Amino acid sequence: MLEKMVKSCWKPSVVGDGSRRGGDASGSVDGLLWYKDLGHHVHGEFSMAVIQANSLLEDQSQLESGPLSSAGSGPQGTFVGVYDGHGGTEASRFVNDNLFRNLKRYASVHQGISENVIRKAFSATEEDFLSLVKNLWLSKPQIASAGSCCLVGIICNGLLYVANVGDSRVVLGQTERGSREVTAIQLSAEHNASIKSVREELHSMHPHDPQIVVLKHKVWRVKGLIQVSRSIGDAYLKKAEFNREPLLPRFRLPEPFFKPILSSEPSISVHKLRPEDQFLIFASDGLWEHLSNQEAVNIVSNYPRNGIARMLVKAALQEAAKKREMRYADLKKIETGVRRHFHDDITVVVVFIDPTSMARSPRHSSPLSIRGGGVVLAPTNF
Repeated sequence: MLEKMVKSCWKPSVVGDGSRRGGDASGSVDGLLWYKDLGHHVHGEFSMAVIQANSLLEDQSQLESGPLSSAGSGPQGTFVGVYDGHGGTEASRFVNDNLFRNLKRYASVHQGISENVIRKAFSATEEDFLSLVKNLWLSKPQIASAGSCCLVGIICNGLLYVANVGDSRVVLGQTERGSREVTAIQLSAEHNASIKSVREELHSMHPHDPQIVVLKHKVWRVKGLIQVSRSIGDAYLKKAEFNREPLLPRFRLPEPFFKPILSSEPSISVHKLRPEDQFLIFASDGLWEHLSNQEAVNIVSNYPRNGIARMLVKAALQEAAKKREMRYADLKKIETGVRRHFHDDITVVVVFIDPTSMARSPRHSSPLSIRGGGVVLAPTNF
């Protein structure tokens, strides 16, 4: 358990999954930690946990289970979203409020889930946020420097769709045939300038800009400013009209640009779920900074499901403490803001897949909607 060192105003938002199954439908709060130890989606069970490190929680997340379309007769399934914000909370919250709604709208128009529907949902969310930035430019110009990574998983009709911009990650735990070993398989492509192929992609897209990626303080950054090459938001690196005052000088580029520097185009893959596929771990990069894919899968496969997301968060924090040669108990006492120097906000969603439920069409039951951490306001008194 994490000690409650800062009194944050958490407002978890949950619809459905009522107490008929036992447990707290809305999740629980313990200081900087929000968690939902065990819940049910249409194809199995899930566990969620969020730990705050920044002064304001920049990670947002959601799990939606039931209808995936605005049409009553549309597909049923489970949607998972992990949105790791940067430069503020505005973009990640906006994605949390709008991406799934846009997906349902396009799924209704196209009568199902597809890569095309997912791309349209991402594009609409991006366009809507950039429109918001333009409308608020004079009153709130710093929203132009707010952006968010966006990792989405959709389980529908025996398929898992994974869409990603940024460096959050989803890892599959898959049982090896003929043994009890569970192997980690990464299903998402990441867009971080620390990856050589990402730097090569940026150079190919911007052949006339030798400074498109810069090694700064031993970290590769796009234009020396940001590590991710794809995101929702970050209007100041997508539209030249925002590369000027009154945006803060540290975000302004010295030279004009004539095409978007960052992209909002998601990498999408489709995986046919098999009986060997046991569970999925969706997490922001705050987890993967401290745990390898296989380490995370080993924890999930060797411990009870109830509270497993919370256990992954704890394992990451223990590693963070070890790297700084301090005790885990002392790390837990550090308040938000300062805590960011030791680890990032961390969001974990573990989704277990029940093979028997995959073999039949999902029941039309009450929809489940849960937000990880809910809405977090500024900390009050210590």
